[in-house]
Amino acid sequence: MASTADFRNGMVMDIDGVLWTITYFQHVKPGKGGAFVRTKLKNVLTGAVVDRTFRAGEKINDVRLERRPVTYSYTDGQLYHFMDQQTFEMIPISDEMLGDDQLKYLKENMECEGLVHDGNVISVELPQFVELTVSQTDPGHKGDTAQGATKPATLETGAVVQVPLFVNEGDVLKVDRREDKYLTRVTG
Repeated sequence: MASTADFRNGMVMDIDGVLWTITYFQHVKPGKGGAFVRTKLKNVLTGAVVDRTFRAGEKINDVRLERRPVTYSYTDGQLYHFMDQQTFEMIPISDEMLGDDQLKYLKENMECEGLVHDGNVISVELPQFVELTVSQTDPGHKGDTAQGATKPATLETGAVVQVPLFVNEGDVLKVDRREDKYLTRVTG
């Protein structure tokens, strides 16, 4: 058991048999009445996000999820299949469970983390930083060197990020997938 004082981003809790991850929390102490904690919770299985308020000191069931390496293999059009690196079993995951924010960065043979509950992989998380090749971008124009100028670039997975003008097609970029943000050029 844990209380609201133990809340942190990424913490997983069991509410009525459903696993939820805390994506945001804020302790609030109003001038009148009791303190409370305002949270945004993400359903581990479906990806649905809800707002929920807890009274200060309220007890919750926290859950420890094991993390296990998995590798993305292929999609059959409906499910995305990952191979468990420990058992070599194929794990089918639906696109709703992965979420559009992850799918746009997923490529074959990508090393990911499987979240394990009761011995079963229930969800998959991509690495925060991914390296992908630029498949399409406009060329930078000579003399167009304004500080901080950017242009859109389409990556090999279909994701679009804003990049500096010197980035060309075929360059490999390191991208923060959680913020859809260009970090650095790896090769080019």
